[in-house]
Amino acid sequence: MSKDFIDQEFQKINKAYNATFKVNHLSIGLVVPIETYSNSPIPTMNKQLEIINLAEELGFSTIWLRDIPFNVPSFGDVGQMFDPFTYLGFLSGQTKKIALGVGSIILPLRHPAHIAKSAASIDVLSNGRLILGIASGDRPEEYPALNMNFSNRGERFRESFDYIKQVWQKSPTFENDFGSLSGGLDMLPKPVSGQIPMLITGASQQSPDWLAKNGDGWITYPRNPVFQSKIIRQWRLGAQTSGSYNKPVSQSLYIDLIENSTLSPEPIHLGYRLNTTHLKEHLKSLERVGVNHVALNLRFNQSNIERTLRRLAEEILPEFS
Repeated sequence: MSKDFIDQEFQKINKAYNATFKVNHLSIGLVVPIETYSNSPIPTMNKQLEIINLAEELGFSTIWLRDIPFNVPSFGDVGQMFDPFTYLGFLSGQTKKIALGVGSIILPLRHPAHIAKSAASIDVLSNGRLILGIASGDRPEEYPALNMNFSNRGERFRESFDYIKQVWQKSPTFENDFGSLSGGLDMLPKPVSGQIPMLITGASQQSPDWLAKNGDGWITYPRNPVFQSKIIRQWRLGAQTSGSYNKPVSQSLYIDLIENSTLSPEPIHLGYRLNTTHLKEHLKSLERVGVNHVALNLRFNQSNIERTLRRLAEEILPEFS
């Protein structure tokens, strides 16, 4: 893969995408709920608007919601509980500049017309601040609850993706298993810039070539930076060989931020218990291997959340602004 390709500027899509993702640079966001709930799958959701407004004031680039329709015991986390589109609509009117991300909408579980309409509405209401993460879903229990087939979710994901892209166009003519558009209908509103960035999560039951060619970016899972480097390189090589363009990579990271300056990092679920010095070193290592955004999840954080956010803003954000 050529260095010219790696250094190629990302496509300009909307305000959120353009502000969150920059070539050879890592930005920092937060996963909602921004609270500690390590002993239960269900957060309190107390004072979340105040905390999100504080995160915006402190300079975090993006907040991320998740699409978890049911409390699945084996999964052990209900995220922000509220429907992501409903909550994003609420937050779009209560914030001014922070990017609003969802990571990720489970395409096979919803009709793509509803996804396209909801996403475009939030994008317009927020003046282009929506990043739409999408996925095929990994909780088998949800599919029979909605009378849907878990085994064909990969095919449904592709067809939903195509439908959404088409329906954002003016009076499209298009047909697949989700419906037929004959050119006589036009869905409104349209996204602010004509499209909304769609970042694909994981493999979503697709081939590496399809992923590299079709998504506007990739949301992947936390890994050791050395292994992450290999995965990202393969993904970007796929984009280059498919004739596509350079695209950003995002990941989450659970942290429990401690104040002790002598302790070495300790692994926790999908992340680390560590101090700001070690966190900065880890984030810099991710930036060097090509990660463009990290969404910090504070579910297991033991310190006061407001104090943690202020420490992150003072000691971490200046390196990644």
